[in-house]
Amino acid sequence: MKSQDIVVLLKLISLQDQELTKGVDDLRAESVGGDPYSVRNLEALLGISKTEIAQSIKRSVASGIARKDNSKSEIKPHRRNLFGFITNGLRFVFPAQVGSMQRGVPTAFAAPMLEGLLVSGGTYNYVWPFASGREMGQSVEPLFKSVPEAALQDDRLYEYLALVDAIRLGNQREVGLATDHLRSRIFSK
Repeated sequence: MKSQDIVVLLKLISLQDQELTKGVDDLRAESVGGDPYSVRNLEALLGISKTEIAQSIKRSVASGIARKDNSKSEIKPHRRNLFGFITNGLRFVFPAQVGSMQRGVPTAFAAPMLEGLLVSGGTYNYVWPFASGREMGQSVEPLFKSVPEAALQDDRLYEYLALVDAIRLGNQREVGLATDHLRSRIFSK
């Protein structure tokens, strides 16, 4: 697996969530080429090349974190397996790299949708380095270089990725809280 595989799978979950709230027709109208789950549309939304997305999908299906829906020929993340991997293995396979103070997009519990859920004394906010970012904080290397821009375009994806970073970065209490929030988001649909 590669770290961008998690980004692609979380985007697919975000698209599925949006399909339930907006409807299939609205989601198709907003998509490149009319198919929200196409490699072309994912490339446009995530800033990951079509080749990398195709390879990511193959790796995810092979590992059991995604499955192919043969009736529609769509890839569907296996939510239970993905959740299990994120909560039990991600921090060991793709550990968070914390760097110097930089300007960027808030992540983990500094992200707007998670802000105020946990207060830790004496720590800095975490940010994904991003030139157009408005917040200062300790830089955290995102799972893929295009994550800040992709997250700013999709609030659901942003929330999922911020929770993933909270799991990657946090101590036991923070990981527990992030895990509970991620569970409620991933399994709510």
